[in-house]
Amino acid sequence: MSAARSETTSVPGDDLLAALLDGMDAALCAFDADGTVTHWNKEAERILGWSAGEAVGRRGFEGWAARRADAAQALERLMAAMEAPGRLVHELALVRKDGGRVLVRTQSAGVRGADGKPAGVYCAFSEVHAQIDLERSIALSEALFEDASWGVVLVDVDLRPTTVNGYAARAMGGGRTTLLGRPLGELIAQGVEELEGALQHVLAEGAPRALAEVWVTLRTAEGERRRCWRSGFVRLSSPLAEEPVPLGVGWLFQDVTEERLAEQEAGRLRFRYSQLHRAGVAAAECEDPGEAATVLLDFALAGFADHALVDVAAGERRLVRVAATPGGEPGPVAPVAGGGIPVRYPAGHPVLQAVSRTGPVRASAPAVSPQGAEEWAAERHWPRDAVHALCLPLRSRGRTVGAVTFLRGASRTSFERPDAVYAEVVAVRVASYLDLSTASTPPTP
Repeated sequence: MSAARSETTSVPGDDLLAALLDGMDAALCAFDADGTVTHWNKEAERILGWSAGEAVGRRGFEGWAARRADAAQALERLMAAMEAPGRLVHELALVRKDGGRVLVRTQSAGVRGADGKPAGVYCAFSEVHAQIDLERSIALSEALFEDASWGVVLVDVDLRPTTVNGYAARAMGGGRTTLLGRPLGELIAQGVEELEGALQHVLAEGAPRALAEVWVTLRTAEGERRRCWRSGFVRLSSPLAEEPVPLGVGWLFQDVTEERLAEQEAGRLRFRYSQLHRAGVAAAECEDPGEAATVLLDFALAGFADHALVDVAAGERRLVRVAATPGGEPGPVAPVAGGGIPVRYPAGHPVLQAVSRTGPVRASAPAVSPQGAEEWAAERHWPRDAVHALCLPLRSRGRTVGAVTFLRGASRTSFERPDAVYAEVVAVRVASYLDLSTASTPPTP
């Protein structure tokens, strides 16, 4: 049985070196100890126009790649690297084959022979404007990740942060290193689907033309925080690949939460006081002051609360229900049939507190089961779907003529201080109508 022997061939050293030099993105040339050009790659030919055949074997640049006045100094500065430690950086004015001049930045270093003695110099060079563009790009990226007044996050194709600047780390409630490699879902409780959808779109289709505003709820050590981020996206592709290969997404954002909340509050105020204006116009057409009070409450409820209850004073600490919205379903405020029996509010009830303090009182059901919330509302003589309450006294001519209660269901947020201010304006108007209805008789047509 004969054994087959395979022969291996090797690439000659000079051919391998030439292939490596020509494949480099940087222009490269080399000189021997006498200053004669020994190597000249394709990028050097592209920048200056001189081919390797025209360059190799020439001593220095005089008579071809540099003006006579500059050639000697240029060669001297390059050859100085043969004796100096490390690399030397110079800017040289060279001449293209077509006669044009070009300013290049060189990095040269000495080459030692087998005996350890200086044997020559190799020099890498590039056009100054290209070098400056590169330095500007590097400086820009460093500035973005250090001093930028907006968040910058680089996200890989798996949608995980790979680089985070200081602004973004503070906005997300973490450190610049602790956020790296973590899924966005670990950082964002709500809104992560919208954000990841935007990132995936950028990876697949490219950056959108307009900025996007994304509302998210962050998980932090202090609890959940809702934030609005005005975001822009750019797709990152490798400049080294033959075809564009996505490396990830550059995500830039600013926190505009305070601006958006202020805009929302301004819009809310405009709507509410527009409603009050319309309510005043409609109530003025009512002959019965009691009807005018319910009409005003109907306008006030829009976008504000789900239910309204009106009680009038009937003696010392006695309140009688005279008007209410229907329980269990939305509807207009209407008089209560068969009124006259005082509401048996237990001691400490929010309505009694509001009357005693002559100021608004807010209350919300504890975080319990839906059945527990219904029992909480029923104990307070409120509709069973009530979860949040705002109680206010009705004051007119220096005395309390009753109380009004606004109620919200579980789908709404609890009442805040601005809500109480608006409700006080409504209560003053309702109180004046109720006071008028008890102090006068119906007018004669």
